[in-house]
Amino acid sequence: MNIRMSARCAALAGACALQEAAAQDADNLAAMINAYRAAPDTCEGRPARPQAPLTPQPALSAIRIGPGTIIEAALERAGYPVEQAYALFVSGPDNAGEAMAALRTHYCAALLSTGYAAIGTYHDRAGWTVVLARPAPPLPSASFPDWQDAGQAILDGVNAARAEARICGAQQFAPAPPLRWNPALGAAALAHSRDMAARRYFSHTARDGSDAALRAQRAGYAWRRIGENIAFGQHSPQDALASWLTSPGHCANIMNGDFTEMGAAYGVTADGRSGIVYWTQVFGKPR
Repeated sequence: MNIRMSARCAALAGACALQEAAAQDADNLAAMINAYRAAPDTCEGRPARPQAPLTPQPALSAIRIGPGTIIEAALERAGYPVEQAYALFVSGPDNAGEAMAALRTHYCAALLSTGYAAIGTYHDRAGWTVVLARPAPPLPSASFPDWQDAGQAILDGVNAARAEARICGAQQFAPAPPLRWNPALGAAALAHSRDMAARRYFSHTARDGSDAALRAQRAGYAWRRIGENIAFGQHSPQDALASWLTSPGHCANIMNGDFTEMGAAYGVTADGRSGIVYWTQVFGKPR
């Protein structure tokens, strides 16, 4: 019997058989993906190179992807911190072979990516889902800097970025004046980073329903304009800033000349598991 079957299956023969069949289908699909990586032939009409096999991970098969699901956060809650994850979905195929054919047609580049090392698959009434992931590396042995020092490092990097013209996605930005450090914005960033780390979520909306504007107000900042960037999993202030600069929306916040002040901080989960670091950067313009 497949190890993913529920113990109560023994008392539910019909449901058990269906569950076992779905799990076996998913396992077959994972094997087909690794076979394709070993001998891909072509991808998108071009010759493709063989790639190393992906390691099946139960945590990747156990999560369920729905509208609005942040895969990295869902996996972190399941005890599998990741540096990068991606979900592929196809509906319609009746068996693993047909599902593989559809995946090759629409997602061959992702299936052959060297950016992933692990795989999870599941098959339900909606269709076939493949989760690809690269596990988060262990945290550096050295301790993190004080949160204010980390925030200052981000501010220095932001001001260096603002000193030059920059393209964020399709938007062109002229150089912008440097930002000043604001303690209240720093406190708001620290509170949100630590809350995300403590409660294991990743969102601009906190578990109490607050947004960046309300959190800045709570910290004592009277704002005319407010903005926020968040990041997950980076192991240094420089890495967090680099991830924001490569994302058009986050980059636009960094280059926005209407902002005059900034605060930034990080939070790390209390148990110290690998890769679970949350970053928050709050921009403001006071009244």
